[in-house]
Amino acid sequence: MTETASGRLEATEAPASGRPRRPAALLWWSVGLFAAFAAMGLIVAQNVDAPFTQGFDDWWRSIVGAAPDGGAHTWALPMFFQHLGGMWGGLVTLILLPAAFAIIGRWRSALFLVTIGLAGPGLVSQLTKNLVNRPRPAVDEALGLFGPLYSVDHGSFPSGHAMSAAIAAIGIGALIPSARRTARTIWWFVAAGIMLGMVWQRTLVNAHWASDAIFGIVGGVATVLLVWWAFWPLLQEDYGRPVWFLHRGQRTEIAT
Repeated sequence: MTETASGRLEATEAPASGRPRRPAALLWWSVGLFAAFAAMGLIVAQNVDAPFTQGFDDWWRSIVGAAPDGGAHTWALPMFFQHLGGMWGGLVTLILLPAAFAIIGRWRSALFLVTIGLAGPGLVSQLTKNLVNRPRPAVDEALGLFGPLYSVDHGSFPSGHAMSAAIAAIGIGALIPSARRTARTIWWFVAAGIMLGMVWQRTLVNAHWASDAIFGIVGGVATVLLVWWAFWPLLQEDYGRPVWFLHRGQRTEIAT
């Protein structure tokens, strides 16, 4: 596979091993995004109380952050994102979806999902949180601002929920064969909505500064692209693989 001028990945001649070549674009985009993510982490770590984004972060918080006694953060949409980046989202992406793919015979796709789920929120996010150690938004009664409205762990940079959203959004898109252009195009719009929605929700509930959520997305996308590049030949083998139990009768007839 290779990337055309329009950005679409298309099939190219396979190497001598018989496996499709990994597209260099995935690797270089991952490297670039990881570089931006690491650079931002280093900058924030130098001044965790007021990095260069603090002016923007304060402004965004003043117009988006919700109060604990209001209902802005408890209706269906923000609660969807709250659960998506939490235990229920992890249950779906780390257990239920991989199990479903394994059952239908796409074990490579199942392994891909488990890998990105562990590598992103489990490794990149937690390691960076402890290295950067940025405080989360705190209560400021004078300005009428509030702290996190839900229980949170240590460290604000990056947002683990945002990284989980990017992992799920891009990871599922990677499992849609490129031949299904309409389905993949529709999913990319859905994926963009999921990632933007998570940035909004994490700042709505005062769990993160806006820059934490944005770079959570950056780190999540970088992680998925790197693992996608590594898994590329395996995922190509899974695309279009027939569901084994739906063709059992045909196989029996051929065998006899």
